[in-house]
Amino acid sequence: WVIGPGIKVIVILFLALVISKVAKVFVSRAVRTVVEKSNGQIQKERAKTLSKVFSSTLKIMIWVIAILMLLPEIGINPTPLLAGAGLIGLAIGMGSRSLVQDYLAGLFILLEDQYRVGEEVDISGKKGHVIDLNLRRTIIKDEEGIIHYIPNGQVKTASNLSRKIS
Repeated sequence: WVIGPGIKVIVILFLALVISKVAKVFVSRAVRTVVEKSNGQIQKERAKTLSKVFSSTLKIMIWVIAILMLLPEIGINPTPLLAGAGLIGLAIGMGSRSLVQDYLAGLFILLEDQYRVGEEVDISGKKGHVIDLNLRRTIIKDEEGIIHYIPNGQVKTASNLSRKIS
């Protein structure tokens, strides 16, 4: 086993590790290149957030593919597992509509650059500074120091108080 499939397993794991590291560097450089064409510190913060999101997504995809390639090498047929995972995914998808809504809304908040970490905002009646922003939720800290966790799918109105047009 070690000579035949064992070597393939080691090669697949090694390649997945190398590809995920290279992908992280590639995404980081690609985002940095786009930011350098624009201006300022604000764009650097946005680049950091986008880079983190894209790197995480790529890493998950690479490791899922690697695991699917490993299964036949250790004697497990992935076809029934994929069929079962598809059915489970469908059931979870139906039950997690709000979670999907949060992630999609978060993606558009990031891509449209509606607000960034450090900016003062009024989101769905909560006013404060954005201290964290990811695909699932926005965290703001109000003047009294209270931390508010707002799922991005619930952001119906977002006012950016830091950006004013003169």
